[in-house]
Amino acid sequence: MAGADLRLTVLCVPPLIPLIHRDLAMNEKAIGVLTGMTPFMLALFAIPGSLLIARLGARRALISGLVLMAAAGALRGLGPTVGLLLAMTFLMALGIAVIQPAFPSLARQWHPQGIGLATATYANGLLMGEIIAAALTLPLVLPLTGGRWEIALAAWSLPVLLTAAVVAVATPHVARDAAHPPARWWPDWRDRQVWLLGLIFGSASAIYWGSNAFIPDYLHATGRSGLVPAAITALNAGQIPASILIGAGSRRVIGRRWPFLLAGALGLLALAGFLDLPSDAATVAAAALFGFMAAGVLVLTLALPPLMAARDDEHRLSAGIFTITYACSFLGPLLGGAVWDATGRAPLAFAPVGVASALILGLSLLLRVPRPAAAPESARAAA
Repeated sequence: MAGADLRLTVLCVPPLIPLIHRDLAMNEKAIGVLTGMTPFMLALFAIPGSLLIARLGARRALISGLVLMAAAGALRGLGPTVGLLLAMTFLMALGIAVIQPAFPSLARQWHPQGIGLATATYANGLLMGEIIAAALTLPLVLPLTGGRWEIALAAWSLPVLLTAAVVAVATPHVARDAAHPPARWWPDWRDRQVWLLGLIFGSASAIYWGSNAFIPDYLHATGRSGLVPAAITALNAGQIPASILIGAGSRRVIGRRWPFLLAGALGLLALAGFLDLPSDAATVAAAALFGFMAAGVLVLTLALPPLMAARDDEHRLSAGIFTITYACSFLGPLLGGAVWDATGRAPLAFAPVGVASALILGLSLLLRVPRPAAAPESARAAA
C-alpha cells in the first residue's frame, strides 16, 4: 500500500495537465517545473529524510511522511493558483522524500530473510500506483468529481491517509538497541558506486518523468490528443512486466551489468519509435517501452541498498543514490520544457530522453556491484 501511495498523488497529474494548462495558463517550462517538482524535492530532502530515519526510526518516518503527503496533496487545487499549486506540490514531495529512504531499512527490518521479495513487493506496489493513477484519473475520478481537476487531485489523497492509519495500527515500533552507536545518516560521497548508481537510476528516472510531462502535450501539439489516455496508461503499465521478469529471474539479473546496458538500448529504441513511427500503435508501444526500461532500472537499483549496505545503514546509501537520481529527474523535464519553449519544436522536448539513454549505456560499463559481507544470505540469493 505504501509503495503505491508514493505514486498515486504524483501520477494523477499528467492526465490532468491539459486542464491545468488551460485553467492556469501555464507555459511548457512551468509544466516542466510542476512535473519535476517532486523529483527535485526527493533530491533536496533525501538526506534530511535519512537523518529523520536515523533519529525516529524508519516506521515513524514512514507514517509522518504519509500524513504530510496526503494533506499537501489534497490542498494542491485550493484556490486555484499557480503559486499555491506549486507550493502544495513542494510540501507533498517533501513527504515523499521522507518516506522513500525508509523502505530499504523496512525491507530488512520486517523481512530479514526475504529482502528481495520485500523489495519486489514494494516496487510492484509503486508501479501499480502509477498505473492506477494514470488509468483511472480521466475515465473515473474526474467524472466523479464533477470534471474539476482540483477535486480530482484531492481525491487521490484518501488512500494515502488510509495507509498511514494501517501502518500506525498494524505494525509495531522497534526501538533501537541502546548498546549500538547512533545510526549514521550522511551519505559516503567518496563511494564511486553511489555516483554510478545515482546517475544510472537518475537517467532512467529522467526518461520516465520527462515522458509523463511531455507525452500529453506532445500528442496534443501533433493532433493526436485522443491517444493521451492510451499512451500514459501504456507508459505506466509497461513497467509491470519488467518488475515481474526481474522478480522471477532475480538470481540472474540483480547485481549484474547487462540488464542496465539493455535498459539504455531500449530507451534509445523507444525514443526512435515514438518520434519517427507514424502509426498510433507504434506510439503507444514506444510509450510502454519507456515504462519498461525505466521500471527495470528502478527495481534493479532499489534491490541493491539492503544487499550492499551494513545493517541500519541502508537509508544512508539510499539517500545518496536518491539525491543524485532525483536531481537528474528534475533537470530532465525542466530542460525538455525549456528547449520546447525556446525552439517551438515539440520533438525537442524529448532530447533529454536521448541523452539519458546514452548515459545509461556508458555508465553501466563502469558499474560493479560487490557481494557485501554484511548480508551474505541476501547476497547469495541475488547472485
